[in-house]
Amino acid sequence: MKIALVNPNWKFEGSIYFGCREPHLPLEYGYSQALLRAAGHEVAIMDGQLEDLAPSEIENQIRQFDPAMTVVTTAPSYLFWRCAPPELRVPRELLSSISGIGGMKVIIGPHVSTTPRAALRKLNADVGIIGEPEEVLPVLAATPKDRWPRIASICYWNRGEVIVQGGHHQSNMQQLPVLRWPAKTIQNHRHHHHRFDSAPEGPGAEIETSRGCPYHCSFCAKDNFRSDYRKRPHHVVLEEIDGLIESGARYFYFVDEIFLPDSGLLNGIRERGIQFGIQTRIDLWKPEMLHLLGSAGCVSIEAGVESITEEGRDLLDKKCKLSTDELGERLIYAKEQVPFVQANLLECKVDDDDSIDRWRSRLLSHGVWANKPVPLFPYPGSPDYTKIWGAPDDMAWERAHAFYLQEYSRFSDIQEDRPLSLPELEKIA
Repeated sequence: MKIALVNPNWKFEGSIYFGCREPHLPLEYGYSQALLRAAGHEVAIMDGQLEDLAPSEIENQIRQFDPAMTVVTTAPSYLFWRCAPPELRVPRELLSSISGIGGMKVIIGPHVSTTPRAALRKLNADVGIIGEPEEVLPVLAATPKDRWPRIASICYWNRGEVIVQGGHHQSNMQQLPVLRWPAKTIQNHRHHHHRFDSAPEGPGAEIETSRGCPYHCSFCAKDNFRSDYRKRPHHVVLEEIDGLIESGARYFYFVDEIFLPDSGLLNGIRERGIQFGIQTRIDLWKPEMLHLLGSAGCVSIEAGVESITEEGRDLLDKKCKLSTDELGERLIYAKEQVPFVQANLLECKVDDDDSIDRWRSRLLSHGVWANKPVPLFPYPGSPDYTKIWGAPDDMAWERAHAFYLQEYSRFSDIQEDRPLSLPELEKIA
């Protein structure tokens, strides 16, 4: 079977989306392609964002390839599944443009994983995968429609109704293959995600050593995808790094929800002489491990602190064992080992502005960047959403979006000054 794995060309005008807007390697498609090819399928990844393709150009590629199955994602990449654009404008526009071609339409991503009925209806797809897609796609490709009731973790149409069966799927990270990208793909990937110590020299690449998180912070939308913490084997990660180096990559960003201290992995990375960035919790890193992290080649740390008070961190269910002063000292020590360190702060409504300014100023005087607190979007699938409204229903994204726009008058620096409502964003011109 011919299968197209399509990443739309993402646009964010009017969106509250606060993730990076540059192209990133679609890791979920890399794994899926490898597993589908191993099952005997002919698979093409069509990356509209990396190649800056208009919907009509993607349509032409699909028409020429003539797949029996076309897969479309509802978030730019795995890196941003947990903070995806709430609106489905871009995938909806793409799926509308290929309604008469491309065979069976499959959707994956955080929207269908959290609100499967709403996502399937909005996008008019045939079937959606609930949770992580890599291991489900080969099963779906091998199963006739009349046997779909035997497949867990999918939703699909049956006699005008959307059938939802099974919980969210979690891939076996011990079994996922080494990703091997074409050299041309890596050469076109010039973005160095979250790198501020120097200008990019050569291509960048994304990679993951683990998936999921052992913590359950109130704001994190991970309950319906990438929930449990799972690690990839060291030798697989290092082999993947070696292949990326051979293809020209000069900077690596680990998309792990939480990059945890691991001396065995860091020593293996150090032997390769690369530069990389991570996102983590600074309270989990002891000074000696921060020293190893720096010597292994880390040049960028994005550290989730979230609140400058114990009350705020407790409210966010951080389960942080360090005091605010200790967190500051740990960040300052990290900056002595790593060229760029950022402390992320969220708007939790219990930290006063003067105290925040003083804490930020102290860190800035030591070279640590601490952002102004970012407003919290209550993502469907997060404990925050569930606390307010209960389990997500078909209107969960609209409800959360309207609440966010009503609750806050200012947003993060990279968001639109005047975001549109979700219904406005999801209209097709």
